[in-house]
Amino acid sequence: MRGFILAALGTALALVNGGPVSAQSGAEGGAQSMTVPGTPRPAGTYSLEGQGQYLGGVTAGQATSEELALSLEDAIQRGLKNNLGALLSDQGRRHSQATRMRSMADLLPNVTVRSGETDMQENLAALGFSGFPGIPQILGPFAVFDLRGYVTQRVLDLSAIRSTQADRQGVLATEQSYQNSRDMVALVAGGLYLQTVAGESRVESARAQVKTAQAVYDQALDYKQSGLIPAIDVLRAQVQLEAERQRLIAAENDFEKMKLSLAQAIGLPLTQRYRLTDSLSSESLPPFTVEQAIEKSYENRSDYRGAQALVKAAEFARRAAVAERYPSVGASFDYGLLGQSVVQNHGTFTAAIGVTIPVFEGGRIDGKVLEADATLKQRTAERDALRSRIEFEVRSVFLDLKSSLDQVNLARNALKLAETQVAQSQDRFAAGVANNLEVVQAQQALAVASDNYISSLFAYNLAKGTLARAAGAAEKLFRVFVLGGAGAATLER
Repeated sequence: MRGFILAALGTALALVNGGPVSAQSGAEGGAQSMTVPGTPRPAGTYSLEGQGQYLGGVTAGQATSEELALSLEDAIQRGLKNNLGALLSDQGRRHSQATRMRSMADLLPNVTVRSGETDMQENLAALGFSGFPGIPQILGPFAVFDLRGYVTQRVLDLSAIRSTQADRQGVLATEQSYQNSRDMVALVAGGLYLQTVAGESRVESARAQVKTAQAVYDQALDYKQSGLIPAIDVLRAQVQLEAERQRLIAAENDFEKMKLSLAQAIGLPLTQRYRLTDSLSSESLPPFTVEQAIEKSYENRSDYRGAQALVKAAEFARRAAVAERYPSVGASFDYGLLGQSVVQNHGTFTAAIGVTIPVFEGGRIDGKVLEADATLKQRTAERDALRSRIEFEVRSVFLDLKSSLDQVNLARNALKLAETQVAQSQDRFAAGVANNLEVVQAQQALAVASDNYISSLFAYNLAKGTLARAAGAAEKLFRVFVLGGAGAATLER
């Protein structure tokens, strides 16, 4: 069942991140599909490979001897602080801010100060001044002292102005990208938490199956010793008991690995003991339409706002390239003390203003305009495609919600029927009207029904969390969408 859980979580991540990939599970990372007859299957096969940076985290603190109580909200908050995807995105945002600061320097005054003293001796004859009466051929040695401040300023440069505006939009885009990363972290941390809860539920179910199988085996052994049943019934019960024990070992191993995956993604020390305090919920979301969710997604999705900012940045970049054809105006001024020494000097200054007019650039500006225009069309196409993909994501999540909720209801009924079947088969066996083949078959059906119920409940909870991500509010609403609460009605407003 761990294969199904990874597949379902991978489905959600691929859906909100733009594309399908292939699912993997198993100790060696190979493509091993693990299914149980009757298990609800996801629409496709997916993987977490493309989300590698979101599955890692920077360990915060040291492991303690106490067992940590970890709620879904705690896991998400720890992930937002320590997850590698959020940390890398934050540094990308800082890089973008640094780029804008450098571009701003082209529009702001540049002020420098320079001081120096020079000892010189000049040969006038070498410079062509020779044979003049009264003028010595050798001047010096003499000293020149200069202490001066310089100010330069671009008075009018439309290209630099547009470039700065483009960089500002780039900063806005990286800010939105950072928020989008935080939403992805919330989805990954929340999804891994739900996966681990499902793994714990599967362990509890397997332990219950072992208990039942042990009781059936003990009963069959007693009946055999009393001469009421043949040895084959004891052997059949023993085979079933060993199968349930094997299933328990596999479930416990998967559960421990799920706990490690969750700890790694949220920055917990891998040796830290912790227990999960929240459980899977079958609570439904408040009713709202697909259209309401789509409109909210257009308003809230940070990746869509980032795409819009990139379009504006490309527009300003194109205008900056066109503006290189226009004249630019620059000014400079310096003032300082010039003389033979620090005490023998006089104030001097220079003030200049200049106009630069492009005459012939050899097609350089035309090339930059063409390049900027191609980038603008590319960013526009990406924004429009993302808008369409957002609608696709929301509609797909709504289909998953309906399907998974129906599966939860069917799986719950099937589980009740399977429990009744086990009880009746045990009664028939105890009454001697049937052998324990019916009991073994009923136990197998109960194991399948239990796995189906846990898997469908996990898929439904993950679908609710994925809707929060598709609506652009996973950081704020993942928990309330999954576990219920007043915030779950947000999309209605």
